[in-house]
Amino acid sequence: QVQLVESGGGLVQPGGSLRLSCVASGSIFSLNTMGWYRQALGKERELVATISRAYSTDYADSVKGRFTISRDNTKNTVYLQMNSLKEEDTAVYYCTCRKPSQSLYWGQGTQVTVSS
Repeated sequence: QVQLVESGGGLVQPGGSLRLSCVASGSIFSLNTMGWYRQALGKERELVATISRAYSTDYADSVKGRFTISRDNTKNTVYLQMNSLKEEDTAVYYCTCRKPSQSLYWGQGTQVTVSS
């Protein structure tokens, strides 16, 4: 069973930065596609970014050029560096792990609030 533990959320002013981290256990991390989703209050959950085991990345149009996803296989950790944050980035951010079998696992979520 895969377990994902996120950290790094919080309150930041518009234009600020945050870095989210997600530590995974219970699987061979290097084989998995890792990702971040978010869900704002009253809205559907949406994909933010993914990174494959080959380090190929993909981003939602709304975050391209501002967010960067990365991974450190030696630490079983995936990161989301968020720069130039906007109020509309406010949401609960979820880490995901997709195994080669296509099974998808979710973290418990971390709140990011962008407000002045």
